[in-house]
Amino acid sequence: MMKICTRLAAGLTVASLFAGALSTLPFSTGATFSANYAEALQKSLYFYECQQAGPLPDWNRVAWRDDATLTDAVTGGWYDAGDHVKFNLPMAYSASMLAWGLYQYPEGITAAGQTDIYVNNLTFVLDYLAACDEGDTAIYQVGLGQVDHTWWGPAELLQYGLEENGADYESARSVLRGTDSAVCGEMAAALAAGAAALDGISDRADEYLSHAENLFRLADETRSDEAYNNSDAGGFYRSSHFYDELFYAANWLYIATGDQMYLDKATSYIPSLDKELGSSELKYTWGMCWDDVMQGGMLLYAINTGDSTYIRHVQKHLDYWTDSVKELDGGARWLTTWGCLRYATTAGFLASVACDTILNGTDISKYQTFYEEQINFCLGDNPSGQSYVVGYGEKSPQNPHHRTAHASWKNDLAVPDTNRHILYGALVGGPNEDGSYTDDRGNYINNEVACDYNAGFTALLCKMVADYGGTADPSFPEPETPEKEFYVETELTQSNSGVNLSFLFTNHSAWPARVEDNISYRYYMDLSEVLAAGYSASDVVVRVDRDQAEMYSGYTPATVSEITHYQGNIYYIEVTYPDGRVALPISEGHHQCELMLALVFPNYGSGWDALNDYSNQDLLENEETYVITDRIPLYQNGVLISGMEPDGTTPAATDITEPVTPDLTLGDINLDNMVRLNDLVLLVRYLLAETSISQDQYAQADVNSDHAVNGIDAAALRQRLIE
Repeated sequence: MMKICTRLAAGLTVASLFAGALSTLPFSTGATFSANYAEALQKSLYFYECQQAGPLPDWNRVAWRDDATLTDAVTGGWYDAGDHVKFNLPMAYSASMLAWGLYQYPEGITAAGQTDIYVNNLTFVLDYLAACDEGDTAIYQVGLGQVDHTWWGPAELLQYGLEENGADYESARSVLRGTDSAVCGEMAAALAAGAAALDGISDRADEYLSHAENLFRLADETRSDEAYNNSDAGGFYRSSHFYDELFYAANWLYIATGDQMYLDKATSYIPSLDKELGSSELKYTWGMCWDDVMQGGMLLYAINTGDSTYIRHVQKHLDYWTDSVKELDGGARWLTTWGCLRYATTAGFLASVACDTILNGTDISKYQTFYEEQINFCLGDNPSGQSYVVGYGEKSPQNPHHRTAHASWKNDLAVPDTNRHILYGALVGGPNEDGSYTDDRGNYINNEVACDYNAGFTALLCKMVADYGGTADPSFPEPETPEKEFYVETELTQSNSGVNLSFLFTNHSAWPARVEDNISYRYYMDLSEVLAAGYSASDVVVRVDRDQAEMYSGYTPATVSEITHYQGNIYYIEVTYPDGRVALPISEGHHQCELMLALVFPNYGSGWDALNDYSNQDLLENEETYVITDRIPLYQNGVLISGMEPDGTTPAATDITEPVTPDLTLGDINLDNMVRLNDLVLLVRYLLAETSISQDQYAQADVNSDHAVNGIDAAALRQRLIE
């Protein structure tokens, strides 16, 4: 694909620029385990590109992703996990952690050669959060989780999948807005942290800070999460408190602005923060996460004030993690069932920051061992040698719980067996309390992935590269080899008077999942026996018994050509689908489009010879069974794209994944950069089957953009020329 190749080249250029400046593997913090932290960081950032919504930036490296959910009220941002909802509470938390990693350890990111791509990913999400600030209110969610989770398929075809399930797409992508404290506070924290991290790096820093201050104002004035928790968001990311978000945001705003007002605000929230059960002591147990940022806020507050009381609090929290949280074989701490590794790596990041700031000069060896154990466990330093990062290490998860990476064509969690794409860099939930782990897509407790899972993990990797180095992979990401995406399955039943054929036009696209218009296939036959009997090809009866495409309201049905001469006594029938939406990889009933036809010997006599027909050679060996054969080739806009013609012709080097050339003008069918009478003449000739046109020309001929080229387009073009 042209667009994909551009992205890939950009990614390789960035990696190559820095590769020579890095040291050589292996890196190790132990006697037997080697980790390449730069590679892990490189892949973790790639995961965030897999999560990008809206129009993808040209630096996106994910060849199996494309623009999606383009009608959202605010485009951009990250899909939350393996779904397609944009939940701003966990998204903002994740952005704040990525910003903190850049703010705290920029030298690590630079050493890994990832500064440009890190900044790109951070600004991508901050741009979205800034756009959600509407002044007196804020958008805090796009998409309804209850509806979104009813369909299992790729992001690019979300609208088709939900509508197939009976959902109203506009409602399914509803916008939730308000001034609720936790989510607005977290958005403020992310934007303030981003402003601090990007100061001197991006000219957007001041804009982010302005939005951070406004969102903080809304959150501080509201001091409630009632509306948020009673919305769709409450069923997925319910907020259990909000003073921790206000505290966290105020500390970041103080760092970003230097304004004492924000530090005073932070101080004022401390009496309202959580306490240990049955005690007046500030809570030091549990862990930093999307719903509880108190411990991160405490660390920032201790750094901002140097107050020994809060330094001791941070140390008590770290002692809780190192001494009291259950330790698995290999050193990982297991706090709770859901996403245990996100808690462990985030606690590790806080430990690393504390060691480098408020605890610097003290005995920090215990905490250093702790944060190294957490990251190394994730990368494979454990009894089973299991990496919990997709695409990292020799033994990594193959089936994370992720719709677009799985790329099912049937709205089925179990089909296909193995994910079709590698979700590089995604940190899965992790092992059970007993240390066991099963790589099972359906087990979302262990195999869920999410933006917040990777957040603390990514930030900690910045520290690890800063201390231990690493080498980014200059050839990453390795291009995937697409499976056959478009093909025809054919079933044949023969009789003395002819053949009955059932064709299943199949769309299993996933690089990316997409609509492709104007695909056709040809059934080739040898009519020697018909001609020898004194008949002509036009005497053969062609009967269409079923066209599934006709059942879709508003879609253009299939067209079936007359019997057409190829060469010698060989003829063909061509079935064309002007509207690619008739076959979409979204459900059991929609990923294939059936057409049934019969070819009958003249006068319904006998003597039809199915054995000499080119397209039958594989079908006759498996009669009454659906067969995929190269002898029924596929075309797009009349150009052969797969299979082989009777004379041995095979497709040229280009294929169906090559996109239509961008920024052409509708109506400019002859591609001369002008819309004139010549274009109308060419369109009419095409409609009369007097000439063929290329894929780019076909795209420009669809004047009314309805995924079909027909007389309506000719009329529209004629009217345009008159005007």
